[in-house]
Amino acid sequence: MTETIFVLNGPNLNLLGLREPEIYGHDTLDDIAGMLEDRARELDLAIDMRQSNHEGHLIDWMHEAQATGARAILLNAGAYTHTSLALYDAARSIKTPVIEVHLSNPQAREEYRHTSIVGRAARGTIAGFGALSYMLALEAAARL
Repeated sequence: MTETIFVLNGPNLNLLGLREPEIYGHDTLDDIAGMLEDRARELDLAIDMRQSNHEGHLIDWMHEAQATGARAILLNAGAYTHTSLALYDAARSIKTPVIEVHLSNPQAREEYRHTSIVGRAARGTIAGFGALSYMLALEAAARL
């Protein structure tokens, strides 16, 4: 049976390709999903890619990943990274490993982005490589 990797994307990531391409690149979320699905097939994995601008949806999906036996969660929480105790608690409350993903490098940006609350509950963080960050996170998840 093929294992699933949940790829959860937070607020404003639906605007990838349009929103500040000098920071986030020109790839859309659909472009990233396509790349991940191609590589996942090679790894005998499945991708369940989702995006929401609502924190509660992300939490529900993390719980669903746990309930359905997902292999891992790749989480780009967007701005919630720096503010969400609720996402932190959700990541801590499940056994499914969470890998934090960022297109840009938060440490090279505004000071308020330097602290990742969500990342404190993650197995690891991959950031700063644009769409490749997702691919690197998928490779890491495949080896967990």
